[in-house]
Amino acid sequence: MDEAHKSRYSIHPGSDKMYKDLKELYWWPNMKGDIATYVSKCLTCSKVKAEHQKPSGLLQQPEIPQWKWEQISMDFITKLPKTSSGYDTIWVIVDRLTKSAHFLPIKETEKTEKLAKLYIKEIMDRHGVPISIISDRDSRFVSRIWKSLQEAMGTRLDLSTAYHPQTDGQSERTIQTLEDMLRACVIDFGGNWDTHLPLAEFSYNNSYHTSIKAAPFEALYGRKCRSPLCWAEVGEKHLTGPEIVQETTDKIFKIKDHLKAARDRQKSYADNRRKPLEFQIGDRVMLKVSPWKGVASFGNHGKLNPRYVGPFEILARVGPVAYKLKLPQELSNVHDTFHVSNLKKCLSDETLIIPPNEIHIDDKLHFIEEPIEISD
Repeated sequence: MDEAHKSRYSIHPGSDKMYKDLKELYWWPNMKGDIATYVSKCLTCSKVKAEHQKPSGLLQQPEIPQWKWEQISMDFITKLPKTSSGYDTIWVIVDRLTKSAHFLPIKETEKTEKLAKLYIKEIMDRHGVPISIISDRDSRFVSRIWKSLQEAMGTRLDLSTAYHPQTDGQSERTIQTLEDMLRACVIDFGGNWDTHLPLAEFSYNNSYHTSIKAAPFEALYGRKCRSPLCWAEVGEKHLTGPEIVQETTDKIFKIKDHLKAARDRQKSYADNRRKPLEFQIGDRVMLKVSPWKGVASFGNHGKLNPRYVGPFEILARVGPVAYKLKLPQELSNVHDTFHVSNLKKCLSDETLIIPPNEIHIDDKLHFIEEPIEISD
């Protein structure tokens, strides 16, 4: 089996190919099962072979917010062309209930302290203090200043697991829409993108949103925005006193129902393309090196580097679909909690793995065997 799998003229075939090659010349009881077990325990195959299966981990959704701007998500659009004002980044902040959004132009080099002041001015002054913020692990969101501000305000930071952008799907989808709008503005009207950003924000907040069955502006304020498309409609209906309060409350209940229907539909679609997978504390797993295009592969570069690194031991389970790993010192700059879709079980026998620096070879390239231990 070593000759048919690890030699230079048979470079790590899969179990089916290896069985077809061997059965022409050899046979033994449970041959196919032995070959499948042998291949599954090959550490090199675990590191380099791509998985042709559904991603692991069923969709886990955050709870539906109870009121406007209580639970928000935020992210950055970076690497934009620098404008005449020096802006090259957009800070996207979205309310998860009404889907209303703010697009704030900033410079990528701006410090967290300045971003905190902008957040207080643009978000807290207008909408109050949110209960929770969903975001990725951008260096500005994990900085001491940002964490201290939110802790003082009583806001919970829900940070994504490492290299799993789907956690912050709301912001990612809004960013995609905004980028399309800005491209269209630059093509149609020319000029810098920052001059079109307020118009893009107005257009986004005043356009119909499928998941809430209304425009974000209407969901936020209880009535449609006055614009050239509806001059006459806005002033016709006058609500005063408790009537407008009741209508606003009723709209929130309707929005929650629409959101629940959209979430259920999304989960049913997503779970069809996923498989459940669980690990136990103490299991050894392989970690996907580059699960997201554009992310540095833990210091490795190039196409021929392994797809997986490891094996690593699972220290704890964090939520339904995330696990904390015991990473070595050389990966200390990587966050140690990962989504289950970035992991796969390692079946190789650790006692059979010999580190390269422990192999002694003489001057004729002969391997020198040395005893590991004296058992008797």
